[in-house]
Amino acid sequence: MSVSPLFPPDAPPGTPSGRVTLVCAALLGALAVAMGAFGAHALQGRLSPAALGWYDTAATYHATHALALFGCGLLAGQPGGRSGARLLRVAALCLATGTVLFAGSLYLMAFTGWTRLGIVTPVGGLALIVGWLAMAVAARRRHRVD
Repeated sequence: MSVSPLFPPDAPPGTPSGRVTLVCAALLGALAVAMGAFGAHALQGRLSPAALGWYDTAATYHATHALALFGCGLLAGQPGGRSGARLLRVAALCLATGTVLFAGSLYLMAFTGWTRLGIVTPVGGLALIVGWLAMAVAARRRHRVD
């Protein structure tokens, strides 16, 4: 069985696994800013209005979900022992994968015009939804007062 590099299976919260997720989120966020700036300054007049719309949607979701992944990393460092740790791994993996699939397919559609890539976009969107839900349940479990 493959192990997610975002959260090693035996790593307790507050260990390097949370830091790795924070670093991945920060890099994803930096790339989102770069892609947004590139779209705003270099692509105007070079892409069709539809392609610019795809690009804008990609950049927005890219940045939003970099922040969500950052939230997973912060949540991993919160007290709560192993409670919700597996769900945080699922959330981080889904958010990272979903961002690449969702935003990546839209970026590629914008640059290539190949609309068949649009079939990948909903798969990425579903991964993002699962990531948000897993993070919500993990947060609830971590902060449960018994």
